[in-house]
Amino acid sequence: MKVAVIGVNHKTAPIRVREKVSFTESKKIEGANLLLDNGIEEVIILSTCNRSEIYIVAKDIDSKIEVVKDFYEDYFDENEIREYLFDKKHKQAINHIYEVASGLDSLVLGEDQILGQAKEAILFSMELGFSGKILNKLFREAITTSKNIKSETKISENPLSISYIGVKFLKEKLGTLKNKKALIIGVGKMSILALKHLMEEDLDEIYMANRSHKKVLDLSDDFPMVKPIEYEKRYEILKEVDIVITATASPHTIIRKEEIMDIDNEVYIMDIALPRDVEESVSELSNINVYDIDDLKKISDENEQRRIELSKVAKEIIDESTNEFLDWMSSIKVDPTIKSLNERCSDIQKDTLEYIYRKLDLDCREKKIIEKMLNSALKRVVREPIIKLKSTKDEGKVKDYTNIIEELFDL
Repeated sequence: MKVAVIGVNHKTAPIRVREKVSFTESKKIEGANLLLDNGIEEVIILSTCNRSEIYIVAKDIDSKIEVVKDFYEDYFDENEIREYLFDKKHKQAINHIYEVASGLDSLVLGEDQILGQAKEAILFSMELGFSGKILNKLFREAITTSKNIKSETKISENPLSISYIGVKFLKEKLGTLKNKKALIIGVGKMSILALKHLMEEDLDEIYMANRSHKKVLDLSDDFPMVKPIEYEKRYEILKEVDIVITATASPHTIIRKEEIMDIDNEVYIMDIALPRDVEESVSELSNINVYDIDDLKKISDENEQRRIELSKVAKEIIDESTNEFLDWMSSIKVDPTIKSLNERCSDIQKDTLEYIYRKLDLDCREKKIIEKMLNSALKRVVREPIIKLKSTKDEGKVKDYTNIIEELFDL
């Protein structure tokens, strides 16, 4: 079995491409089932605003990589997607998820949000039976390694989320956010982070809207300065605000050019949703300044160089963890042989005990002692071959050893 990852991310594809191949929950279910039906053994789909990546386990990994590429093209009906797709297999793929979970492959180096998204991806796949022994362990180890890196290097100590950089970006554009008025659309993690960062900027008013108004009302209990507004009134409030931060999960645009033609005031909109919330033509209006996730690439944070240095330490930890996982993958190749060997021992134990019990009149205590002694003796017989199998890294020798054991023990 081999591991591979296929997909697009902020390094390989612009936002206009990434948003076309993002996965909703229902698309994840449908897509994973289609891939499993095509002979892929395990699947985990990791879909965020910056990446759409499919992790797979299969025997004939090269052909299955092509299956996934065909899937991207056919399922999303995107002929141009192939030129943006990347693929990595086995060691490179394993290393990739370690770097992704640790925030080393993120737009913002060392950011924390991706760790939660990796956790959600594995839980989703485990609950629906899309992933198995290999991907489950791979993602768990990647998550554990990420936590160790963050603990040892403090690479995520300063808040550098997309939301944080978005607020900082708007502040640079306006000079100051003090006494300004803002509208936040959406109540997800990114919106709440944006809200928290805006609250540090001494704004005059912060309005909040969401398709579910109750969620905004509930949120305003924890954030009294937030003024909830009905989602349907979002265009009206645009006439009163200076900045807008929108981060919804809507599959369609929620701010359209035709609805804001009559707005006279200058508005700065930060669209950190994917797919984008703001219709592309909105930026044609002279008084409306629209920015999206790709614009945030241009920002250079003062801690960037420090994070780059810390990332070198993190990559050393990841290299070690990657090699440990590869060793584990080599060891599980002999699992079927070890299982058969243990089953053979169990059969011998069962037959032997049945013979002893027929010949001897033993009480319950004596039977237990004999069972334990026989079990221990049989384990001693197979212990050395099992240890040798698990510790051997040479694939040729492993194959020879398994063949010999299977032949000798008639497995």
